[in-house]
Amino acid sequence: MKPVTYTRAQALPGILQHRIAILDGAMGTMIQRFKLNEAQYRGEGYAGPGGAGERFKDFHKDVKGNNELLSLTRPDIIRDIHEAYLAAGADLVETNTFGATSIAQADYDMAPLAREMNLASARLAREACDKFSTPGHPRFVAGALGPTPKTASISPDVNDPAARNVTFEELRAAYYEQVEALVEGGSDVLLVETIFDTLNAKAALFAIDEYFEKSGERLPLIISGTVTDASGRILSGQTVTAFWHSVRHARPLAVGLNCALGAALMRPYVQELARAAPDTFISCYPNAGLPNPMSETGFDETPEVTSRLLREFAAEGLVNIVGGCCGTTPEHIGAIHDAVAPLAGRSVPSAGVFYREAVT
Repeated sequence: MKPVTYTRAQALPGILQHRIAILDGAMGTMIQRFKLNEAQYRGEGYAGPGGAGERFKDFHKDVKGNNELLSLTRPDIIRDIHEAYLAAGADLVETNTFGATSIAQADYDMAPLAREMNLASARLAREACDKFSTPGHPRFVAGALGPTPKTASISPDVNDPAARNVTFEELRAAYYEQVEALVEGGSDVLLVETIFDTLNAKAALFAIDEYFEKSGERLPLIISGTVTDASGRILSGQTVTAFWHSVRHARPLAVGLNCALGAALMRPYVQELARAAPDTFISCYPNAGLPNPMSETGFDETPEVTSRLLREFAAEGLVNIVGGCCGTTPEHIGAIHDAVAPLAGRSVPSAGVFYREAVT
């Protein structure tokens, strides 16, 4: 086994000790604003740098909605979204790779393109962060690993509880391919996010550790689960505390919650996680509340509401990283930045002990 060294994002642990870091907001929400049609998803009519030209013009299956493909066909859109969030004050931007595993891309018959999508997405985020970084304000690329549309813990057939549509090994292999490309493309941090099935997350963590051992390079790791309803549990049944104890072996820089709930409903679960993980930084990036057709933003929680609630989280000493998930925009991130900037982050006496142990 190669010795593992810490070679990226050297400043990030120190930043989290002294202030709250800002994660960006939703990628899908911003893509929807462009109202792209099928031809535009295929890259038709785009002649800018980095595009795919006529490559997907005659692809045999509809690709509209495959947001990760846009990193290949419309890199200008993805780059502009990253830059909008950075201009709003984001310290970390997520790569456009939430669904960029071979498992998720199989829905579009594009599984063989997964590695290319991750590599291109990481490079786009890297370029944007490099453009906005200064010596006093570095910006970081968070390589995003989504949960995939399949679950290793839950049967897809109500009549057959033992049935599964994916194996641990299939998940591990897909995540390894993703991690390898994300790191090669310039990611500073790896973010395993929107975890609704802890077994899926374990496959991702196994693949990440496998890559670290093979490469000799270790990146900071953020693990983020999602509580799906008022039961206080993730979809595969664990409480927030149980979830933490299932993933703490990975020694992440930060653990947190995202998506599913708006900030107002997320508070008790963030409080529970902060109690359960006293030696690890805490992240929280809620969605913009429930869909609300009467709202100008389409969701319950406006930038003003979301930022006020996250400021309350910060004032309570609950969080070190905050941002936005589904429905949030650069307006949300700008408001969150302004709201929490004057406040110190959650105090972590041993300053990420699990992370330090992993890299020394």
